[in-house]
Amino acid sequence: MKFNRVVWIVLDSVGIGAMPDWASYGDPEGSDTLGNIARQRPLSLPNLCRLGLGNIRDFAGLPAAEKPLASFGRCALKSPGKDTTTGHWEMVGILLEKPFPLFGDGFPADFMARFEAEIGRGTLGNVAASGTEIIAQLGDEHVRSGDPIVYTSADSVFQIAAHEDVISLFELYRMCELARKMLSGPLEVGRVIARPFTGSSGNYTRTANRKDYAVPPPKMLLDALDLANVPVHSVGKIFDIFLGRGIRTYDKTKNNAEGLAKTIAALGEVERGLIFTNLVDFDSLYGHRNNVEGYAKALEEADAALPALMASLKADDLLILTADHGCDPTTASTDHSREYVPLLAYSPGIAEGKPLGTRESLADLGQTVADNFGVSIAAGTSLLPALA
Repeated sequence: MKFNRVVWIVLDSVGIGAMPDWASYGDPEGSDTLGNIARQRPLSLPNLCRLGLGNIRDFAGLPAAEKPLASFGRCALKSPGKDTTTGHWEMVGILLEKPFPLFGDGFPADFMARFEAEIGRGTLGNVAASGTEIIAQLGDEHVRSGDPIVYTSADSVFQIAAHEDVISLFELYRMCELARKMLSGPLEVGRVIARPFTGSSGNYTRTANRKDYAVPPPKMLLDALDLANVPVHSVGKIFDIFLGRGIRTYDKTKNNAEGLAKTIAALGEVERGLIFTNLVDFDSLYGHRNNVEGYAKALEEADAALPALMASLKADDLLILTADHGCDPTTASTDHSREYVPLLAYSPGIAEGKPLGTRESLADLGQTVADNFGVSIAAGTSLLPALA
């Protein structure tokens, strides 16, 4: 069966259990984003359960469906890493041979000196830290000095935080563009991220004006679709992750609710092709902040939006729900976790879902989309035959 439209939604960081190599990535033992949340806080996810979420594995309080609407399984991450860029790149057919570099002890002093010379300001921080915590710690000094806050995390990122009343968005974005050009070779991090915030001492708040500057990806699924004249519409940070490559129309979003609403709206406008959505709140607002209750509510809110989304699908549409990694809010760590991710594939034109097992790579999803539209990518095995 071939589908006229594919709606691909990434539930950012909704992992479903540690992969066998978790220890080599420094994860806490027992990292299991969805499983641990369900154990700590009862979840009401009736629509995901109807699709077959509880058929993938046992989750506390999330029953398996007798006749799941979606085909169900899980995907492993084949590339080394556990970050946004690695996961999304693998989805579109790019398998990394080595992970993006990490800078847990901060960036080299000589690089920081060159960066400061380029931007005409000093910098604060240059440490691995939680974004909200470092803004709370250094926000006052930043406001007083005008120097931006530079920090990283357990992921391959160079992040620049600045108060919007101290450093304009235009200048902050310019700083990020300079950093992106300078971070090459052994310093080529996966993403440079602008992290603007507002507020006053003791009450600083990050704004929705975040902007990501990714490494330019090699040839991948979105390029192949564009060459085949298959329209791609993105929702959320997908556009930034892939630098807009192969994406003809897009919607930026401020939160998950807006992301889901714009995905549903796109179904009323996009007649053919791929609608590719990322829902980032799970990761950025709750996983990294160890906010179990916030994560749980976000899952329930996404579940509540599914009936409207599914009602907007036609018999020849395919909905894919998955994730890119884990970020377990129940552990002491605030970093991503190396986890399997869920796979749910639903179409109104298919009466009942089937088990898809454990897929060895997220690239299977990209190859499925490619196969559907008559193209191919460098990695992955298409699921189309299994869905029929």
